[in-house]
Amino acid sequence: MARNVDVVVVGGGHAGCEAALACARLGHETLLVTGAIERIAAMSCNPAIGGVGKGHLVKELDVLGGEMGRVADETGIHFRTLNESRGPAVRATRCQSDMDKYAAAMRRVVTTTPGLRLRQDDVVGLHVEETSTGRRAAGVVTRTGEVLRARAVILTTGTFLGGLLHRGDDRFPGGRAGEAPAAGLSSSLAAHGLKLGRLKTGTCPRLDARTIAMGELEEQRPDDPAPRFSFDSSRVPPLPQVSCRITRTTTATHKVIQDAVAAGRSPLFNGSIEGRGPRYCPSLEDKVVRFADKESHQIFLEPHGIDTFEVYPNGLSTSLPPDVQLAFLRTIPGLADVEVTRWGYAVEYDFVEPTQLSSTLQAHALPGLFCAGQLNGTTGYEEAAVQGLLAGLNASLLLSGKTPLVLRRDQAYAGVLVDDLVTRGTDEPYRMFTSRAEHRLVLREDNVAARLLQDSERVGLAAAARVARMRGFEDAVARSLSSLRAARVPASSSTNALLLAAGTTPVTETTTAFQLLKRPQLSVSLVKAIVDANGGAVDVDDDVHVRVEVEARYDGVLERARADVARERALVDEELPDAIFSRLAAPDRMPGISNEVKEKLLRLRPRTLAQASRISGVTPAAVGLLAIEARRVRAAAVAVVG
Repeated sequence: MARNVDVVVVGGGHAGCEAALACARLGHETLLVTGAIERIAAMSCNPAIGGVGKGHLVKELDVLGGEMGRVADETGIHFRTLNESRGPAVRATRCQSDMDKYAAAMRRVVTTTPGLRLRQDDVVGLHVEETSTGRRAAGVVTRTGEVLRARAVILTTGTFLGGLLHRGDDRFPGGRAGEAPAAGLSSSLAAHGLKLGRLKTGTCPRLDARTIAMGELEEQRPDDPAPRFSFDSSRVPPLPQVSCRITRTTTATHKVIQDAVAAGRSPLFNGSIEGRGPRYCPSLEDKVVRFADKESHQIFLEPHGIDTFEVYPNGLSTSLPPDVQLAFLRTIPGLADVEVTRWGYAVEYDFVEPTQLSSTLQAHALPGLFCAGQLNGTTGYEEAAVQGLLAGLNASLLLSGKTPLVLRRDQAYAGVLVDDLVTRGTDEPYRMFTSRAEHRLVLREDNVAARLLQDSERVGLAAAARVARMRGFEDAVARSLSSLRAARVPASSSTNALLLAAGTTPVTETTTAFQLLKRPQLSVSLVKAIVDANGGAVDVDDDVHVRVEVEARYDGVLERARADVARERALVDEELPDAIFSRLAAPDRMPGISNEVKEKLLRLRPRTLAQASRISGVTPAAVGLLAIEARRVRAAAVAVVG
């Protein structure tokens, strides 16, 4: 049997949903194959979207036409802005989601999108064909032997490739609790030349809220008004907003865990687990052992939803046996009588070494094959979703013969994410942080539309209403900044009285409203009041207050940051022609570059000089020689044409 479509997407998680939606919405017949249709878009771990670095990714995804931000806004039950008192580069939106409602909302979008069909099936291998230009991914093979032919294949298998669950001494196959792993696909990928590695992640036990002494614990209320992810969303969340609770582990908690580790009952330390886990989101037993000097660790009790009594104890990921899990839980304040609804566990899985992918997330060795999500060594819903979107967009653009979408490091966190993966690779689950971005001051949540609107309009995925909102927002920002720069403020008694009342120094000469807004003591509303008191007026939309304050307050710093970006853009924009790699492979060419560096360049095939410069071991001298050779290649090509 055989069936032909434009794109086959394997896996119905967060990456798979975004990839399939992007392809279908751009007019390509798409088939999403997943092991369990009812588990599409399941939140396997924590019930939350966003956070530091991650919230930036969700907003970028939204501007480009992705779905996660809109669904998160529709189903969120606890919205907050993290790091609100800190600088604008690290402020981030996060929401607690109603887990069931999030998955149901995303499934509804997936199942009602024209051009997107579903298949519940197991994919066991790639279908590869020989073409005049070499081997190419041309579909997938199911367990029944059916070939699902496609012009492009996008793999988004999450933790299901060779998945093995660990809980104490118990080990059993699975991609997550209650779901079988993907068997056969790992060996198929390896047979077609892709190198695989092994990673580990885990999840927390789930708790019965009715057995938790909530009144004894610190309450964490949601923000009001609620921040939003999507330009499509209304200001008011449609679901009731709930509080989370905060507690901490104790020395008694740590003693239970230390005793279990000493007794060889932890798979993490007794040799049962081979894969490396996430450094920045470690299991509780890992934290207790690595940070033995700490007497406690903070725990957030996050509701699964408004129609359930289950609670996710964020910070308690573990693979310890059930009896140990219950024992340490009951040493934590508020949890003395707690009952567990689901036990925590760890999962090991295969991943594709991401340095085998280009910046479009297409495999170098197998054109037509795109990989996204945890398959590429990342962790987190948001990292997966944005990779799925980019893989879907680039598969669609490839099929349409259009220029691919490759985001720069100074343009988007998504660009940082992909560039890190394909040039540096990873030996542990990769998680996005603002600290990974050298240009984070220009990669803020408040200016995401300005950074990505042009590319969004080019690829054409974002709905017209979303594009109109983004364009309107940027127009309002420009109008407001112009108004502030034009408004003159005299050094009058009324001006200085208001300045002194606000805790800042008076002015001695006429200035502008924009200059006043640079002062940290003054907000847009205070500056407007000062201008009003002097008979003037400024036009600043309420929707853009935050952006306008940032642009004014950090004006000098932002100018320097933009100058740094401009200097680096020369390297970013200088692409390496394909012919340079055949020259690198020739033993008598480019003797100034070491064989070790040549090997890395040939394996990773960087797209630009900037990307080459970030590869470990590639020296500035080697980059200079590459630049010279690239110019020779281009000059030779021009001479041939002439």
